[in-house]
Amino acid sequence: MQQHRIIVLGAGYTGAIAAGRLAKQLHREDVAITLVNPEPDFVERVRLHQLAAGQELPHRPFGEMFAGTGVELKLATVTAVDAERRTVSVAAASGAEELEYDTLVYALGSGWNTQGVPGTAEHAHDISSRPGALRLRERLAALEAGQSVVVVGGGLTGLEAATEIAEARPDLAVTLAARGELGDWLSDKGRQHVRKVFAGLGITVLEHTAVTTVEADRVTTAEGPVPAAVTVWTTGFAVHPIARATTLEVADNGQIVVDGTMRSVSHPDVYAVGDAALAMGPCDKPLRMSCASGTPMAWQAADAIAARLTGGKLPKAHLRYFNQCISLGRREGLIQYVTADDRSVRAALTGRLAAGYKELICKGAAWGVAHPKLGFRTRPRRVLNHRLTPVEATA
Repeated sequence: MQQHRIIVLGAGYTGAIAAGRLAKQLHREDVAITLVNPEPDFVERVRLHQLAAGQELPHRPFGEMFAGTGVELKLATVTAVDAERRTVSVAAASGAEELEYDTLVYALGSGWNTQGVPGTAEHAHDISSRPGALRLRERLAALEAGQSVVVVGGGLTGLEAATEIAEARPDLAVTLAARGELGDWLSDKGRQHVRKVFAGLGITVLEHTAVTTVEADRVTTAEGPVPAAVTVWTTGFAVHPIARATTLEVADNGQIVVDGTMRSVSHPDVYAVGDAALAMGPCDKPLRMSCASGTPMAWQAADAIAARLTGGKLPKAHLRYFNQCISLGRREGLIQYVTADDRSVRAALTGRLAAGYKELICKGAAWGVAHPKLGFRTRPRRVLNHRLTPVEATA
C-alpha cells in the first residue's frame, strides 16, 4: 500500500519541529516524511547575533537529529510550489527535481527586509541567515579600534545585535538608530534597564531617526550623515517570496493565510507555520514573526495533520504569549512579561538572572529540535487511508 506523502519545506525551528512531531505520531509504514532544506545543519537563528559577534555555535547536523525517525532529509533549495498539482520544484546538487505531496507543510520562513532603502542591499549587513551573520563576523573582525558600527532598527533584533557587538568589541563605536524611542514597546522597568545596559556598554542611541540611504562608510538621516564603517540592518523580516507566486491565499506581506490549525484557508492540503503563516492570536491580532510564535504553530499543525489522517481529535490549543526574552550581551538580559496578545505589563526580570533565563530558553528550543521523538507517551497511530487527503479526512 502506498504511503501518505508529507513534505515539509524548510528546516528552521518550525519545519524541523513539525517533521519530528509528525514522525512521532504517525506509523512509519503509513507515511513518507520528507524535510527539504538547503543546508545539512540546523541553524539557531535566535543566536545569529552571537555568531556575528565572533562566538562559536554548536554543530547540529540533521543527519544525527533525525536518525531512526523515518524523516528523510532532502538537501535542496525550493524553487516553486504548484498547489493545484500538489508538487514542489527543487534544485538539488544532482539537478532540478519535482516532488509530489499529499500534505505540504510550508515553513520557508523569512529573510531580511531592506525596506527599499537605497544602498542597503549593496552596503549593509544582515543577521537573518547564517551566511549573512558569517559575512558580518568577518567584516567586524577586520575593523580597527575606534571604527564605527551603526545598527539600524530598534526592535528585538536591533537591541540584541547592538549589545552583543558592543560587549564583544568595546573598542568600537557602536550606534543604534531607531525610528521611535529606545524600547518604546517595553514597560517602564524594561526601558530603564535597556537604557542602563546601553549606557554601560557605551552605545550611542539615535532616537526618532529614520535612515534614508546607506553608503559604504556612512548612513544618511534627516539630521545628516552618520559615520558607519559597518552598517547592520535589522528593520524587520520579509517573508520568503515563493508563496506569493502560488495560488495559495496570502496576505499583503506574502504570508499564507491559515486557520486555527495552521491549515491554508484556500488549500486544505497545505499547512503553513512560523514566519510564513498569517495566524491569528488572542484579540484577533496576528501572531508576530518570532520563535515564540513559530514553535507552538508547528505543534498545532503537526497535531492537526496527525488527527485528520488518523481520525483523532483536533487540537484546540489557543496560542498566546507569556513574555519576550531579550539578550543584552552575555551578562545582561531582559524578560519582559506580556499579556496573552503580547502587550507589555509592569513586571520584568532584568540582569544576570534574565540573561540566564534567556540562555535556558535558547538551549531548550534547540534541544527540542535535536530530540524530535521525545515528549510523547503514545504509540504511533495508523493512517486511515494512505491517499486520503486531510480535506476528506474531516468529512
